[in-house]
Amino acid sequence: MLGIAAATGLSRVLGLVREAVIANQFGASGAYDAYLIAFFIPHFLRKLLAEGALSNAFIPLYSERLHSSRDDADAFASTVISVAVVAFPLLALVGVWLAPLFVPFLADGFSPVQRALAVELSRLTFPFIALVGLAALAMGVLNGQHHFLTPALAPVLFNVGVIAAVVAFNGLGAASLALGVLLGGTGQLLVQLPALRGRLRFRWRLDWRDPGLRQVLALLGPAVVGLAVVQLNVLVDNKLASRLPPGSISALQYAIRLFQLPLGMFAVAISTAILPRLATRATTSKRALLLPLRQGVMVCGLILVPATLGLWLLGKPTIRLLFEHGAFSAADTLRTFEALRYYALGLVPYGMVTVLVRAFYALKDGKSPGVASAAAVASNVALSLLLVRPLGLGGLTLATAVSGWVQLALVWGMLTRQLHTSPLSGAGASLQRATLFSVLMGVVVWLTHSWLAGVTHSEWVLVFVPLVLGLGVYAGLLWKGVNPLLAAWSDERERAPTANT
Repeated sequence: MLGIAAATGLSRVLGLVREAVIANQFGASGAYDAYLIAFFIPHFLRKLLAEGALSNAFIPLYSERLHSSRDDADAFASTVISVAVVAFPLLALVGVWLAPLFVPFLADGFSPVQRALAVELSRLTFPFIALVGLAALAMGVLNGQHHFLTPALAPVLFNVGVIAAVVAFNGLGAASLALGVLLGGTGQLLVQLPALRGRLRFRWRLDWRDPGLRQVLALLGPAVVGLAVVQLNVLVDNKLASRLPPGSISALQYAIRLFQLPLGMFAVAISTAILPRLATRATTSKRALLLPLRQGVMVCGLILVPATLGLWLLGKPTIRLLFEHGAFSAADTLRTFEALRYYALGLVPYGMVTVLVRAFYALKDGKSPGVASAAAVASNVALSLLLVRPLGLGGLTLATAVSGWVQLALVWGMLTRQLHTSPLSGAGASLQRATLFSVLMGVVVWLTHSWLAGVTHSEWVLVFVPLVLGLGVYAGLLWKGVNPLLAAWSDERERAPTANT
């Protein structure tokens, strides 16, 4: 898991570098707004049909076949990949054709010039879905065989591609971003192909009636609905933000990049690592899922609780350090932080939901998380419409945070009914300690930052010195306070050997 976290961390750090390069070139501007709207549908489909729903549907079925027969697993993977080779390029062509129809719907507040630019950029970026869809299936095969490092490194190539294109083709304006997307998507696919050698005996099998393919599609439907309603949060935010001053969508993007840094480094890494393990244990009994699931939730909470406080205390100087140069102004910093501080309130629930929904996919239940997501989106839309007028961008991100807590409550309740016990029991004590230790860490960070602000103007010092001191205090307190709980869980593992099947 540490290797996955390190690779994901590298990807997220490069994601910040990518956003810093974009901020220097475009700032929070109408041109960057147009690109973000143009890339919304390809990115939306990436989450639905590639890295999200397809992976979650494919990995449990592939792991199950791999456990019984390597030949059966290879045939199943070959069928799904063969169909994807045909289906994803067709989907890309449809997107290119329909761009003039969906772009005006996504950003009805755009000027005619912005709208035309967004249509052009959408047509350039849509082939990305074909590249990333195949890359996601390669990731599914590798993760199903418990090879996580190469797939975790693949997004690094995406960030490198965008950075290289923006720097090399800066004279093309926002088109350089679209070219970077295609370059990065190609890198994501190609970097995984060497790792597949010896792990997959691929044979062309374009069989639309294959029972395994039908199983994938049966799981894919509810999973697509669940992820689609989550992405509707972003759609609603972008649509409403397009009616705010130019650059508002850009500010949301910069804020969510910082919000997703701890979420992607840890919650996604944890959930990726435990899904094959959960899928294997689910073949024994539902209760066999509990130990790894509770461990994943606990570790997630121990990291994301202090991260929430850190974003509140150091968010503004971090934005200044990373983005406030070139075309990115001090006003853009204030607008981005306004969005970030409310996003941060949703860090813990979104992280825990990311881990908990993997249990549903291991149980081949895509419907339950879809229902929870739909309810969360309904609350987000209602709150966004209510809060955007008094709070502006902050109202949109506060609504997103609240909907995360709604989704966590629903997912927890549904899993409790299925497993006949709470998936969070046993983690409460550690999370209470994490909250207390985070407050103590916050005091150290605040006092250190306040003192340094009077003696230096270096943003590097104002960010990293309080951060390092705060993390040191938190790590020390955590080791003393949570280590006994970890030992207790080790004892539970020894008492429950069936959980290791």
